[in-house]
Amino acid sequence: MNIKRFVLASIAVFVVIQAIDWLFHGLLMSGWYAELKGVWRADMMDLMWVMTLGSLFFSFMFVFIFTKGYENKGIMEGVRYGLLIGLLMYVAGMLGQYAMYPIPLGMAVAWVAYGIVEMAAAGAVTAAIYRK
Repeated sequence: MNIKRFVLASIAVFVVIQAIDWLFHGLLMSGWYAELKGVWRADMMDLMWVMTLGSLFFSFMFVFIFTKGYENKGIMEGVRYGLLIGLLMYVAGMLGQYAMYPIPLGMAVAWVAYGIVEMAAAGAVTAAIYRK
């Protein structure tokens, strides 16, 4: 494993995820979230550091798993990897969220679509940085 590229890719994935999350959750979905404010924790913003820490951990694990199957096939290898991770995480995860919380089906579907796109972008960044 190339440690330097592993760390750089992990940090880049973290930045990409934070940026896409801010765009999606902070801007595009903010009105919808405000309408459902009774569903969310009142102190959620005070716990954002926990979500950030989780995202940082996820970024390193995302890249680590990528390195285990790395085939040096370019950006599309990363996109494919990201799509598979996105499908794995977001289809099952958001169906569970929809079943557990009183959220509209459209919100769960939006979360699935955003998650798959986000993971594909993270995979592309990973492959672009973690290359021979």
